[in-house]
Amino acid sequence: MSEKSYAVIVGGASGIGATIVRAMADRGYAVVVADRNIDAANALVEQLGAGGHTAAEVDVVDEAGVATLFESVAALPGRFEVAVNCAGITALGLVTDLPVNKFRRVVDVCLAGAFLVIQHAGRHLADGGTIISLSSLNARQPAVGMSAYSSAKAGLSMLTQVAALELAPRIRVNAVAPGLVRTPLTSGALGVPGVEDEYVENIPLGRPGTPEEIADAVMYLATAEWTTGEVLDLNGGAHLMRYPNVHAHFEQARTR
Repeated sequence: MSEKSYAVIVGGASGIGATIVRAMADRGYAVVVADRNIDAANALVEQLGAGGHTAAEVDVVDEAGVATLFESVAALPGRFEVAVNCAGITALGLVTDLPVNKFRRVVDVCLAGAFLVIQHAGRHLADGGTIISLSSLNARQPAVGMSAYSSAKAGLSMLTQVAALELAPRIRVNAVAPGLVRTPLTSGALGVPGVEDEYVENIPLGRPGTPEEIADAVMYLATAEWTTGEVLDLNGGAHLMRYPNVHAHFEQARTR
């Protein structure tokens, strides 16, 4: 890269986000690790070493904070080329039981937060830049007890396509939709007896994915100059099967 090129990874301090950060740094980008957990973001930047990498504290539900993040990156010398949004949370509960404030919180982070990232990154990315979101298998495959997460991720997939239409030809907008990947977000569910076994039974390729495999897909989309509006399923074929009843396993564990 002849001039410094910047990649902003929102939710980049841990899990899949941190793996994407490392992949972007290895590719030569100056990476901005943006996360609610500024201590973890700073620690990751320190691990990356030289390269102009920085950390920024941001919560995707805070519009002013998201706007400031991308304004500050755009003001740096060089080109702001890549924005990746990995921020996400979930909540488990049947439609008849889930408190609406928990439903709203998931939608705020996973959908409205993604909207803010796309909106403000879209205002400041250099021509030819790209925005990549992390969607989910649950965008296309419903799951008992996961109404909030499934709805938010389905909305994110459509948002990706609308933004791709509106921002073309200057900016490309895509998403990666992972299936089961071992991360801090999935560790609680996978610790419940029977959950991981049922997941794997419904993955034709017979295993969970890895954060590195998701990062590889993000890196592909970052450089795929004739790809926009794509929601790339990456789930070992799990979309061909059925989604495990995670809620039932939680209820069984709770009553033992």
